[in-house]
Amino acid sequence: MPNRKKHIEHLPHAEAADRTIRFKQHQSLFSLLAIAAGLIFLQGYMIAPLIPRLAEVFNVPVQEIGFIVPAYMLSYALMALFYGVLSDRFGRWPVIRISLAIFVICTALTATAQTASQMAAWRLLTGLGASGVIPLTFALIADLFPFEQRGSKLGLVFAAMEGGMAAGSAGGAILEPFLGWRLLFIGTAVLAAVVLWRLHLYGALFDTPSIDKLPSIREIFRGYSQILITFRGQRTYAYVLWNGIYHSGVYTWLGLYLSQRYNMDALSIGLTILGYGIPGLLLSSLIGRCVDRWGRRWLVPLGLVMAALAGLVMIFGIPAYVTTIAVLFLSLGYDLTQPLFVGIVTDLGDGSNLGQTMGLKVFTLFTGFGVGSLIFGELLHFGFGIALAIFAGIQLISGLIAIPLFWREVPSQLRPEATPKLKG
Repeated sequence: MPNRKKHIEHLPHAEAADRTIRFKQHQSLFSLLAIAAGLIFLQGYMIAPLIPRLAEVFNVPVQEIGFIVPAYMLSYALMALFYGVLSDRFGRWPVIRISLAIFVICTALTATAQTASQMAAWRLLTGLGASGVIPLTFALIADLFPFEQRGSKLGLVFAAMEGGMAAGSAGGAILEPFLGWRLLFIGTAVLAAVVLWRLHLYGALFDTPSIDKLPSIREIFRGYSQILITFRGQRTYAYVLWNGIYHSGVYTWLGLYLSQRYNMDALSIGLTILGYGIPGLLLSSLIGRCVDRWGRRWLVPLGLVMAALAGLVMIFGIPAYVTTIAVLFLSLGYDLTQPLFVGIVTDLGDGSNLGQTMGLKVFTLFTGFGVGSLIFGELLHFGFGIALAIFAGIQLISGLIAIPLFWREVPSQLRPEATPKLKG
């Protein structure tokens, strides 16, 4: 009897210790997943500043080599739909592991490309493989944490993604003259392989499958319709699509813009766009706290308008350092929109098909990325001024319209009691 009493007295301490260990394991797990997300964005964003250089290497027009961007983005978008559904059936970890492994292999093999066509093919295959990691990381956060505790974890992943943007945007262009573009892809693959190896230590923390069998095509489309039938879902996904179109269109061709307007080489281009991704890397946690306190109704329109003004400024004959400032605001505009859209998406639906919900979000975003780079590239036949004016003009209008559309996206404690509850 005394031994049993002693055991009961110490039980709360054992539970507290177990929770502490679990918390540290979750921190390590999401740190590794964040690094993986950062590496995926690094290799995605280091392409754009290298477009002028790769056009020389493969002896093709810049518009032709520019196709490698939508080849990656659109294949990434398409496969995100399948990975999300598969993860709801088989669990997040098996799908994340396979996706990251394919990413490692295809990123390394990109270095073997000898022609622009081969480069585009490897980029397409890399997109097919990579698109299971980030959306399922977001889904895993929603699996393990209640809505009001997801902000910090989402902030961690987005900070890493923004760091990957910054490293890819500037580092690729800066390091290419010294290392060569092939070694950049090989180095990224090696780092991702190390992350994959370390993730095996935390496989037990992942979720179990949420459904017994794969849904039919009708059930899959019914799941999408449940998300998109609501105004909140329609509005959010529409803004995810357009915001992806705008940012990809402007960013993809920044290297060519700087090369033509200021006659910059690859190193100078890298230094000029060094700020892309830095605001998110530094401010993601602060933005997350602001969202938890005040909601999204002001931040989303602010981010849209800020990005629009950055594009409009670049129409004029501004000095190169002003372009660097504009790139900073363009990046901050992204940071004030896409992470906030992800938070809303994790709160759509009934939670049983979260992988599918996040897959649709990534499909929508990366479809926007691919379409945006294509459309902006076509508009370049009329010059950068026309292309920027059209894109930034639509972005500005969308930002102003977002004020009433997102007005109810506030924390529950700030809503009047008479207002129907809507998670913010």
